[in-house]
Amino acid sequence: MLLSVFVNYWIGILLDKFRKQGKLLLTIAVAYNLGILYIFKYLNFSVDTLNRVTGAALTIPQIALPIGISFFTFQIMSYVIDVYRKQVEVQKNILDLALYISLFPQLIAGPIVRYVDVKNQIAQRGTSWEKFHAGVIRFAIGFSKKVLIADQLSSLVDTVFAGKYPSLWGHWVGILAYTLQIYFDFSGYSDMAIGMGKMFGFDFLENFNYPYISRSIKEFWRRWHISLSTWFRDYLYIPLGGSRKGKARTYVNLLIVFFLTGLWHGASFNFIVWGLFYAVFLIAERLGFEKVLKKMPVALQHIYSLFVIMIGWVFFRADTLGAAVDFIRGMFVPYGKDIAYLNVTLNPQYVFFLVMGILFSIPHTKAMKRVNASKIGRALYEVFVLLTFVLAIIYMVGSGYSPFLYFRF
Repeated sequence: MLLSVFVNYWIGILLDKFRKQGKLLLTIAVAYNLGILYIFKYLNFSVDTLNRVTGAALTIPQIALPIGISFFTFQIMSYVIDVYRKQVEVQKNILDLALYISLFPQLIAGPIVRYVDVKNQIAQRGTSWEKFHAGVIRFAIGFSKKVLIADQLSSLVDTVFAGKYPSLWGHWVGILAYTLQIYFDFSGYSDMAIGMGKMFGFDFLENFNYPYISRSIKEFWRRWHISLSTWFRDYLYIPLGGSRKGKARTYVNLLIVFFLTGLWHGASFNFIVWGLFYAVFLIAERLGFEKVLKKMPVALQHIYSLFVIMIGWVFFRADTLGAAVDFIRGMFVPYGKDIAYLNVTLNPQYVFFLVMGILFSIPHTKAMKRVNASKIGRALYEVFVLLTFVLAIIYMVGSGYSPFLYFRF
């Protein structure tokens, strides 16, 4: 990370000084950053794939994956690209650039913070009791989402994906649990990062906007991991031509973007298939299915979106492509043991956390407006949040180590 800061700092300085050589310097910067990411994240995968395809026996040392490398690499690339585009002024203080890259609240698992969004805050940010207070509440909400919902569903997810209780019912319960687990785990981390940022005077952009209420896959990607999807849109999709160069080129661009979106998540064919899976549906919606969707009842639009999302999460969670295919088959082929395993896969504790997950994955705008309408209502809400936070701490102390799911990416 420190080497990345040092190299990109000087490339930024040179970009600002030698504009005629801008394309060459930007190429060097992108090659360096992607090269570092490739060596640490994809080199082992590449060698293993080459060995399987060719029958070779190439060996290299196993390379440890530096935590947060995907996030801080994309952040520093956005800075260099924006300097090249003259969208931001070059940062001449290397410590300020290092602060941008090493901001610990969101360093490990996002959201991806762009330099343009925090450059003024790095130079001069305002701290206040009100902002610190808001940060504490936001942190408590994120922590509770992670510990009280995501972590409580993890054992159910692990049990189902391990195939211990095979049943059609169990497969659907398992993927529903994972759908909720990954949302509350990742959005919980984002809430905690945004909350900690506020405590120190930083305002990070939102990373989730209730993605499971989407009526199409296009809408889902506007609501899910917003910092990543907008990064790919602004720094890859639009430079490739976006939707400005005809339909065929648009579809190719979508395939490229979502191939790389999948690959960004990890060195695995599962993630590649997961990305391309979404690309297929996005292309289908552009080809005319979106118009058909809009004519359907709203409930059917939601069902379609959730169905596609849940099938996609199978590829994301399964260890191998074969395991993913087997799991999807298990979602549609009866085992004959559904009743026998009903009470095992869905005990009262799991039912409670599944229901809580569903309830809190949808917005309650009207209720929150009524709560915020009075000081007493707001105070009671914050007492509830802090009591839930204390309960989450008790749960955490009584359980084992449970890292955030996005640490692995």
